[in-house]
Amino acid sequence: MAEMNTAEKIRLIIRRRNMILGAVADQTGQTRQNFSNKIKRGDFKESELRQIAEVLGCDLKIVFVDRETGEEV
Repeated sequence: MAEMNTAEKIRLIIRRRNMILGAVADQTGQTRQNFSNKIKRGDFKESELRQIAEVLGCDLKIVFVDRETGEEV
């Protein structure tokens, strides 16, 4: 099975929380249309992901892993 992209993960958590996209948009200070467009494109700034995670009651973990050494950076 393919790995989910960021937008798919956000949608999944929103469904699990019985929320709607519009509510998340409102709580992150975005218009519903703008948030919907970002979900469609999967285009988020790190700061936006942190706000979304906060609204959804999640921790956000962004990790770079060196492919040669396996070291998390």
